Amino acid sequence: MPNILITTVPFAAQNPLPIELLKSAGIDFMINPLGRKLKEEELADMVGSFDVLIAGTEPITDRVMSRAPNLRLISRVGIGLDSVDLLAAERRGIQVSYTPDAPAPAVAELTIGLMLSLLRSVHVVNAQMHRGEWQRHFGRRIPEVTIGIIGTGRIGGRVLRRLSAFGTPRILVNDIHPDSQVAPKLKLEWVDKETIYREADVISLHVPLTGQTKNMIRREHLLQMKRDAVIINTARGGIINEQDLAAVMVEGHLSGTAIDVFNKEPYEGELAKIERCLLTSHMGSMSIDCRTRMEIEATEEAVRFLAGQPLQGMVPPEEYDVQRQGL
Repeated sequence: MPNILITTVPFAAQNPLPIELLKSAGIDFMINPLGRKLKEEELADMVGSFDVLIAGTEPITDRVMSRAPNLRLISRVGIGLDSVDLLAAERRGIQVSYTPDAPAPAVAELTIGLMLSLLRSVHVVNAQMHRGEWQRHFGRRIPEVTIGIIGTGRIGGRVLRRLSAFGTPRILVNDIHPDSQVAPKLKLEWVDKETIYREADVISLHVPLTGQTKNMIRREHLLQMKRDAVIINTARGGIINEQDLAAVMVEGHLSGTAIDVFNKEPYEGELAKIERCLLTSHMGSMSIDCRTRMEIEATEEAVRFLAGQPLQGMVPPEEYDVQRQGL
């Protein structure tokens, strides 16, 4: 039986180096044969006697781990940990590592791209042009709007620093750990989330999915926002209540939204029927360079583990504490 099960997809699609690393180390491996995100039962049936998972966002639950008696490392390709039961892994003596910095530049840049598209209605005009309709839409420029950023860590901080190139918009920020130096070129206003909901023209979310952030934005919060506000979620599905978002948009509230992450993926919900919703397929990290770096770092960690070397990307204790508080 191979030593490593690679469940994340795609894997080594743009750069073969991760595969070469495994082969040069003499490590047997199997790549997810279904070529898509695995469901819990599928992963439980597949995990067998593997020693290591190089994992994506599929659910790695206690039930899955119970079917993997030899599993000793989960090497996560990416940053999000809501799909991994860290406490179950801890109880079972399974180490967990991740690649938190690798995807951040790509996600930040996609966020800026989505922001520009929403403010200029690019996605709406594109759909109209494909129907043979010619309409010109008035839009807004970044320096002329108030931007609200919730979460100023690895990705939110990069979004802020990239915004500085556009001039000096008013920027409202919120984070449980405020950092006055996160974007020194900008004059940031540290406020509570409700102030952002009320006053921002553009709201962008950059927080993990936890017990505190699940359904953080519901109908009552959406209705607090300006009628022509736009909201972007490139963080995690479940932070915005998707049903509430669809309902308020059908009612005519919010001029646009851009969503890259969903409760259930692939997404098949009501937002897909609303033209001013810009939907992307969880592709925030999918630039060639960032995706390759994520895969290489996760693979190097697996190789180190099987060689008995110290791990370099271990998930820190505070991430376990988040789950203890109730994911």
